[in-house]
Amino acid sequence: MSTMTVYGIANCDTVKRARTALDAAGIAYAFHDFRKDGLDEARVKRWADAVGLDTLVNRRGTTWRQLPANTQESIATGDLTPLVEQPTLIKRPVIETDDGIIVGFAKKDADAILAKLSPN
Repeated sequence: MSTMTVYGIANCDTVKRARTALDAAGIAYAFHDFRKDGLDEARVKRWADAVGLDTLVNRRGTTWRQLPANTQESIATGDLTPLVEQPTLIKRPVIETDDGIIVGFAKKDADAILAKLSPN
């Protein structure tokens, strides 16, 4: 893999765990804090097209629960604007490589994700 970018929020525990694991495995990546650095709709659309909204949208978080029902419905029907405006609606981290998109870094999946991302 020639390029890898980890998208997320620096203080998110899952993002911290993913970055620590990548560092420990010697896997090079760039980090993009989408709260500080922002996101554009084209990138979010590319992610949604690649993995689906069910995978991309964080429906367990406070931000989702605080959204009005009509906004939740608009996201479900493909309106990505709320995800760009409130990136905490996106599951973290999003790992983008030349080979595809990985969303999340569950403890049970960590070894498989690292194996997939390893340059060896």
